[in-house]
Amino acid sequence: MIGQRLYRARKAAGLSLRELGSRIGLTHAAIKKYEDEQVTPTSATLLKLSRALNVRTEYFFRPETVALDRIEYRKRSTLPKKRLEAIEHEVIDQIERRIELENLFPEPPVAPFVPVMGFPTSVTDFSQIEDIAEAVRKSWDLGYDPIPDLVDVLETHGIRVFMIDANADPKFDGLAASVNQMPIIVVGSNWPGDRQRFTLAHELGHLMLAKRLESELDEEMACNRFAGAFLFPRQSVTQELGAHRNYIEPKELALLKEEFGLSMSAILYRARDLGIVTPAWMSNQVKLFRIKGWHITEPGNPYPAEKAHVFEQRVFHALAENYIGESKAAELMKMSLTAFQTVRTLEGSDVAAYQ
Repeated sequence: MIGQRLYRARKAAGLSLRELGSRIGLTHAAIKKYEDEQVTPTSATLLKLSRALNVRTEYFFRPETVALDRIEYRKRSTLPKKRLEAIEHEVIDQIERRIELENLFPEPPVAPFVPVMGFPTSVTDFSQIEDIAEAVRKSWDLGYDPIPDLVDVLETHGIRVFMIDANADPKFDGLAASVNQMPIIVVGSNWPGDRQRFTLAHELGHLMLAKRLESELDEEMACNRFAGAFLFPRQSVTQELGAHRNYIEPKELALLKEEFGLSMSAILYRARDLGIVTPAWMSNQVKLFRIKGWHITEPGNPYPAEKAHVFEQRVFHALAENYIGESKAAELMKMSLTAFQTVRTLEGSDVAAYQ
């Protein structure tokens, strides 16, 4: 058990056998023997390993419970294999802690994911995706208003959301997978909110459109269309922009971005897809955005990032009901007991990063 968990922690840290060995004063061969269960590390060595890998020693004794199924990266092919492995192992660690916590509750704290019914079995045209996005919003009682907390909406409907630090991975653009038949979505914790929200909605599109798209439809384009329609439904787009426009002011786009949490570029695509502006005008705006550098960084303040606070909240829920003690709570949040106690008394800073 220790060997497999050591392997996972090393992969999550993105370290080779030799790099980890050098950090704790051992050879790569010694680390390999630990991972292969040929030798059991001493308590002193486990402590060194935990510090080098930024995990608590309890991590090495946690039972193996999950594996990622049907992993889909939006830009998988451009990510190095080493970083792909690190991302997957980091996500598995978060999932394991989430499942361990949820299993401590007498009643499941999360409703299971239930597919929305009534969709067409075959989607042959992108325009049908508008109806599907609206059907999801109707089923989830979202109406046509902006969605202020998309993570909470997804979690409420049985889709677990996890965030990782993706600062070093400009090519990482989110992933979707399943664990024990539970759908999960992973996004970067440090991304602007509009990018997080579009990725979350895009991955939701993969769930909702699975096995429905005809072969002539590109799945990524279809999920992009779903994401835009889910975040900014056509009734709201028409209400805000009108049925036809010859020109849209950039400030209009910026204000709508603030309201709906969708990038200015994505709003332009919504206007084009719904026939509000012509494809030719839209193409000119895309060129203008590139000239101004807005395709990389849009003007104005970034849209606030989403907060994945569900795990943290449930830790304190379990603590309040005496399902766990402080030591276990600190372990689940990957914090020292002292740091956790500081946070518990509201004397510390935000600990969302420890999820």
